[in-house]
Amino acid sequence: MMRSTSSTIRTRRAARAAAAVAAGALALSLTACGGGDDDKADDGGSGTPSGGAQTGATVTLPKLDGTTLEVAAVWTGAEQANFKKVLAEFTRRTGAKVTFVPAQDPIINFLGSKIAGGQPPDVALLPQPGAIKQAVEKKWAKPVGAEAQAQLTKNYSQGWQDIGKVGGKQYGVYYKAANKSLIWYNAKALQNAGASEPKTWKDLLSTARQVYDSGVTPFSVGGADGWTLTDWFENVYLSQAGPEKYDQLAQHRIKWTDPSVKQALTTLAQIWSKKDYLAGGADGALQTEFPASVTQTFTGGDQPKAAMVYEGDFAQVNIGETKAKVGTDAKVFPFPAVGASAPVVSGGDAAVILKDSKAAQALVTFLASPDAAVIQAKLGGYLSPNKNVPESAYPNEVQRTIAKALIASGDDFRFDMSDQAPQAFGGTPGKGEWKDLQDFLKNPSDVAGAQAKLEKDAAAAYGGGS
Repeated sequence: MMRSTSSTIRTRRAARAAAAVAAGALALSLTACGGGDDDKADDGGSGTPSGGAQTGATVTLPKLDGTTLEVAAVWTGAEQANFKKVLAEFTRRTGAKVTFVPAQDPIINFLGSKIAGGQPPDVALLPQPGAIKQAVEKKWAKPVGAEAQAQLTKNYSQGWQDIGKVGGKQYGVYYKAANKSLIWYNAKALQNAGASEPKTWKDLLSTARQVYDSGVTPFSVGGADGWTLTDWFENVYLSQAGPEKYDQLAQHRIKWTDPSVKQALTTLAQIWSKKDYLAGGADGALQTEFPASVTQTFTGGDQPKAAMVYEGDFAQVNIGETKAKVGTDAKVFPFPAVGASAPVVSGGDAAVILKDSKAAQALVTFLASPDAAVIQAKLGGYLSPNKNVPESAYPNEVQRTIAKALIASGDDFRFDMSDQAPQAFGGTPGKGEWKDLQDFLKNPSDVAGAQAKLEKDAAAAYGGGS
């Protein structure tokens, strides 16, 4: 998830490349085999998945014995636990003691309260370009140093570097990426329904009908987390309206009352308006948080609460909490083409320095290197925009294919639209786009009403107009 556009976030990416990624590596039938939560990151020993020291280090880090660091992020559960292992390797190599600080969303508000209290973390992982821009405008964020910049230049495409810039300066290091154009499915449920992986939106509706006729609810939707609904919208809108319109709406250069938005919402309503197609109906979806939307799709054998769940590659973390095996029990297909080509929507989390120090700069340098990313890649449910992370670091063929497609896309991707918007519109629970789409899920017949709410909230957040 990410928000607020700046000149460095201009989406210069070509539609042909987005289509190529979707139709190429991601359009493969992804059917290969899959493969302590306290606050102290260094409690885990070496932090490497095998429990031993990491070999083949590509970046030299300073000795920081006696130094302490705090790192804040909104990550929870397995995602947080896996990141702590990365921090533990940093501790092993430098001697710095690192504490993970769980943050609440929106993280900018969380950081504001910490800074007001005189206790900002040293580094924060920000899930929105808009949040980076806000942190710079508030004079919280510090530019990255020469060592981190060298790692970025060596390991990242220009597009991923630019997303972390504000006013031409590098403030964010994108440690984590996401492919948000995937639909995961319970293989047994689709097989029993005689359904195949859809390539188009029309095919998806047919697959949903086959699943429904077999006695299984087609979709699980984590509507309690409004950001999942923005992701649904973005994929439909990008594929249907095209990249140029997507960029215009992301920057509020066209209004949410535009006919293209009406068309996308009307398309979404083809699924959202069918209460029997959603696990628990709309009311149930609005009470289901994202992790549960995934796990309920892969529990219950061939009679799960739902057969399919839309979200990014990171859903693997939650699939891992079930007995389902990625590649056999849990499979995935690219978000189907609604228009001329399938969408490719990306997201990510960037490390930003809030307290400039040798240790903080060293940590961000480490996170920009392949060394850090390889550790978390091996643990699954993680995708790095670092082009020098070997495909072999990913634990299964599904994840390797997704990673290969991300790197192959280079600069040719579209970044999550709500993450480019001001946080007040695109990144605050219970407000703005999140709330407006939750209301639309509750009443998908009121397309015009949804558009009016979205435009009102967008205009206020962007400063009064398109």
